[in-house]
Amino acid sequence: MPSNTAHTNVPPGAPLYAALDLGTNNCRLLVASPSGPAGFRVLDSFSRIIRLGEGLSSTGALSDAAMNRAEAALEACGQKLARRPVQVVNAVATEACRRATNGPGFMRRAERALGAPIRVIPAREEAELAMESCAPLLREGDRRALLFDIGGGSTEIAWIRTDGPEQPRLIGTISVPLGVVTLVERDGPACFSGDGFDRVVQEVAGRFETFDGVHRIRQEMRAGGVRLMGTSGTVTTLAGIALDLPRYSRAAVDGHELAMGCADRALEALRSMGPEGLAAHPCIGPERVDFVLPGCAIYAAIRQVWPAVGITVCDRGLREGLLLRAMRDRRRARRA
Repeated sequence: MPSNTAHTNVPPGAPLYAALDLGTNNCRLLVASPSGPAGFRVLDSFSRIIRLGEGLSSTGALSDAAMNRAEAALEACGQKLARRPVQVVNAVATEACRRATNGPGFMRRAERALGAPIRVIPAREEAELAMESCAPLLREGDRRALLFDIGGGSTEIAWIRTDGPEQPRLIGTISVPLGVVTLVERDGPACFSGDGFDRVVQEVAGRFETFDGVHRIRQEMRAGGVRLMGTSGTVTTLAGIALDLPRYSRAAVDGHELAMGCADRALEALRSMGPEGLAAHPCIGPERVDFVLPGCAIYAAIRQVWPAVGITVCDRGLREGLLLRAMRDRRRARRA
């Protein structure tokens, strides 16, 4: 799949698709057209931190300020969609809208702002879409894959079978209601201290141990043929630090095989920077300072429970999965 920041012309008459992910922390849009048998060319993109889940863990509801930020971002996305003859718009919302008591009312506002329907998807579908987008990074010889997605309001883990003639298949999934936004709101700057960071790691690891007990993932890893894959700002930041990038580059990071020793050193480097160092780093920036170490604590819990030899870094997720699914469905409909 191509870069999600390219802005390219397409042949006249080529079908255009859009995918929007309204998350707990970000609002992201891709507009693309099919390219080749199973890929696409990105025409336009949008990404803005909206902190939709701000205050949700304490009040159970979306705040007026958060809804206003999201609405403004959705209006900007709607303007992008209006500039192109987009035939299919797939827009989804995730954990914040699943949990909020005022979620249904907000969704009506959100749809008006975007000018298109938005579905609130369950956690399992979220994992399925991430799996679909990351499947092209699997390699021959992989029997299983463990895919993690550290979000704003939750962390999804997908356990995937990859050794059959069919497409990769989801064996099991878990959604832990701890993400970078929920941890920031609950624990504040705790992850900047050694003790606070370790407490979060042990709490999250305990949630994952239950999932491992059902599926025996550690045992499968010891047998070999299991690929650990990560799709989130946390894992792409770790890769950017490990590669010592002067600025973030999707082309350098997406699909990179990050050795665990390199990931460990990158994690320690991030923990040693402090807030000012994180804000100044070209792969992070001031808007993401509060979220980096909470995400790293969740990653460290994954690292503790499932000690793989490395991580396949995926700078792709829900939007790419939505696009691939929509394009595949259209091809099937044409053949029918």
